[in-house]
Amino acid sequence: MDMPAFPFDVVDWSDVEPENHPGETGFATWRVRKFGAIRVRQVEYSPGYRADHWCSKGHVLYVLDGQLDTELKDGRRFSLLPGQSYQVGDDADAHLSSTGIGAKLFIVD
Repeated sequence: MDMPAFPFDVVDWSDVEPENHPGETGFATWRVRKFGAIRVRQVEYSPGYRADHWCSKGHVLYVLDGQLDTELKDGRRFSLLPGQSYQVGDDADAHLSSTGIGAKLFIVD
């Protein structure tokens, strides 16, 4: 990741307007800030959420709360709990997110 020059900034995520994104089931609520080409998000998945697409974008993702289940297109599956993260580069491993109980994430991409 190439971090372009941008000024120091403090984010109070409760002040960032939420965006709702429906999944195949459930929904995701995103709070997004952009710093040049870098997108930083706090994302909450509702219980029963399942993404409606395979994602090939690279992310650094950290689980704050709940449980995130991630399936890779090659069939591998991972369950992440609070304090765990995954990192994947652009076009490296297509992935699909879901959760039974809901999840709160911090994502940089």
